[in-house]
Amino acid sequence: MIKSMTGYGKAECELSTKKITIEIKSLNSKQLDINTRISGIYREKDIEIRKIISDRLERGKVDFNLYCEHLGAESSATINKPIVNNYYNQLIDIYHELNMEMTELALQTILRLPDSVKVEHEELDEQEWILIVSKINEAIDKLNMFREQEGKALESDILSHIDQIRQLKNLVDPYETERIDRIKTRLTDALNNLSVNGQSDPNRFEQELIFYLEKLDINEEKVRLENHCVYFYETIKEPIPSGKKLGFIAQEIGREINTMGSKANHSEIQKLVIVMKDELEKIKEQLLNIL
Repeated sequence: MIKSMTGYGKAECELSTKKITIEIKSLNSKQLDINTRISGIYREKDIEIRKIISDRLERGKVDFNLYCEHLGAESSATINKPIVNNYYNQLIDIYHELNMEMTELALQTILRLPDSVKVEHEELDEQEWILIVSKINEAIDKLNMFREQEGKALESDILSHIDQIRQLKNLVDPYETERIDRIKTRLTDALNNLSVNGQSDPNRFEQELIFYLEKLDINEEKVRLENHCVYFYETIKEPIPSGKKLGFIAQEIGREINTMGSKANHSEIQKLVIVMKDELEKIKEQLLNIL
């Protein structure tokens, strides 16, 4: 079974005065790359959140967001009245000295001055944090379910391309017999057209022909290609993530296809090789998104 690196999960919970929303999504990446956006007092738990994610997820570019929405009229920010009054009295004196009229803009200016607004820092409740951790794990569970669903679709698509490569390999057989006969005939005709004191050694010619045909033989490449395809099938069904391993097998499949192409010496076999390469490229593109 394979998993995609693409996934999305979301979980929510409501506390007495706020609503917590947790979102986590992942895209393909060679390593595990975690990016977090955490609001308010929960930022101190960043390292713990990263550890939870790294323990549960393998590879991928992971974006984690924890939003906090305050409910009701309560706010952690309050106006510091003594400071505001002091600023106001000072501004009145300045306005009188400059013969200017006091306006509403003065109050807006005061509220921007230092210490005009007090922000009371909340303390993180451990029981509240335990609930949030459970929701983080719930979001990760949903992301993993998403990855498994995407993995099933990828597996079906990839194996269809492997099947196509195997079918194309079998189509080479008729052309291979024709190719050998044609090469033998061409070499015989070429030898007959030569004048080597009017004679040639048939036994020597047969030895050279066998040596030449062995160099062009692609039977071993076809056997290895079939073995690699079977191994690909077995590996993709393994219960553990196998994206990198599948990538290495795909490289070996590519080597056998390339060798067949270089030895082919036949236009129809070359066409089949090109189609096999195209199918393999589609497989490699999909493997980039597999764990």
